Amino acid sequence: MTTTKRHSNPFVGDDAGHASPLQAAINYLLVCLLVIALFWVSLAMLGYTFDFSFVSQYRMRIAQGFLLTIEISAASLVASLALGALVAAGRGSRVLPLRYLCDLYVKLIRGTPLIMQIYLFFYIIGTAWGITDRVVAGILILSTFEAAYIAEIIRGSLLSIDETQRDAARAVGLTHAQTVRLVILPQMVARTLPALTGQFASIIKDSSLLSIIAVIEITQTMREISASNFKLFECYFLLGVLYLALTLPVAAIGRHFEKRFDYAH
Repeated sequence: MTTTKRHSNPFVGDDAGHASPLQAAINYLLVCLLVIALFWVSLAMLGYTFDFSFVSQYRMRIAQGFLLTIEISAASLVASLALGALVAAGRGSRVLPLRYLCDLYVKLIRGTPLIMQIYLFFYIIGTAWGITDRVVAGILILSTFEAAYIAEIIRGSLLSIDETQRDAARAVGLTHAQTVRLVILPQMVARTLPALTGQFASIIKDSSLLSIIAVIEITQTMREISASNFKLFECYFLLGVLYLALTLPVAAIGRHFEKRFDYAH
């Protein structure tokens, strides 16, 4: 029986690279302080002082933009999950035109930048089909973009399940529906949830690009405020803090799922 050597040095992990909760807290705090110090030293070298007095004046606009970002992100997550599941199923279909259509969709969406897709879908397809509501158009565009990545997450998790498990399920008399419900789905949930939480964080950040079609979410709100008060640095610093307020909890949830569904151990 082997034991892992412990280090008394709070800045050095054990032989396996692990750190105690206290070590992790101390070192993470130290790193954060170093980053903050570097930032403030840079500001001092420039002779620039932040002034956030405008926040109280524009607090309602900031709150409205922040809430719209949450609404767009949540709606896009639900829609992209549904579309991604359909595309993942389509890529495994025996109907070849459907399979190749889904394959082409994934390749085109993942191989082109979101900003190009926003312009293309909104000003050409959206205009042709009479989609004039910019928020609805933004949700559709973001969902279409993210669904291609979610489809690959779902497809990859399905392919990672060993075929022998299906054979074992059939051997004990489970029907196809029972095999899916009792064997396949629980493992797919364990494999996809950590990745899907990471994808949700990407949806939140990608929603900022909808500002280019004048969707008044938090990024567009900050652009308008900075254009009126000329406090560009303060507005974009606050913008970063607001995005972190959304993405950091999502990242924490992702880490929780990774530990809970650590099927490798």
